[in-house]
Amino acid sequence: MPDYEKLYHLMVNAAEDALAALETGNIWDARRILTAAEQEAEERYIENR
Repeated sequence: MPDYEKLYHLMVNAAEDALAALETGNIWDARRILTAAEQEAEERYIENR
């Protein structure tokens, strides 16, 4: 069974990092951070279903 708490933390941390990147004008870094976190969360979810 997926550990939703870990997935939640993964996504929240990525959101915080993306917001920090946006504050400095790094739009593409923010996109990269969020995309990587989404892919990681999806992989972890699928592995633990």
